Amino acid sequence: MTTTDAADRVAELVAPLLDAAGLELYDVVLAGATLRVLVAGPGDLEVLARLTREISALLDEEDPIEDRYTLEVSSPGLERTLRTPTHFAGAVGEKVKIKAGASAEGDRRADGVLRSADDEGIVVMTDAGERRLSYADIDKARTVFEWGSEKPVSPSKAGPSKKTPRKVSK
Repeated sequence: MTTTDAADRVAELVAPLLDAAGLELYDVVLAGATLRVLVAGPGDLEVLARLTREISALLDEEDPIEDRYTLEVSSPGLERTLRTPTHFAGAVGEKVKIKAGASAEGDRRADGVLRSADDEGIVVMTDAGERRLSYADIDKARTVFEWGSEKPVSPSKAGPSKKTPRKVSK
């Protein structure tokens, strides 16, 4: 069984568990000896811990992967890897970083706002204008999380507050 086949089989097995928990399967990645099940939706660490136990028991029973592996169940995070047309479609309107393959026309990097995604590829609005890329031309892609206009400042770096009275030496 290929890595892709094993990941697809794991996806088939775990999707009903996640649906029952009100969550969505974002991705399954089998890389070396690590199996990552990425879960999207409202869930906290307790939910992920429970799902990890349930998924582990299910995979032990079904045994879809021939070799030993380490199971990781987590959220895809704020900056999500985009691999499938569904991932790209879900990220329309978001800021993205795209690394195109050597065979793609133009710059290897296309950073900007994802304007559209269809079955064939994507359109990114970059500083230079719109750029269309087929999925075959994309080596890596991810969403980009941007903090608001001001990043939070650590109180230790902010200095004394103007409202805090200071001791005055006599």
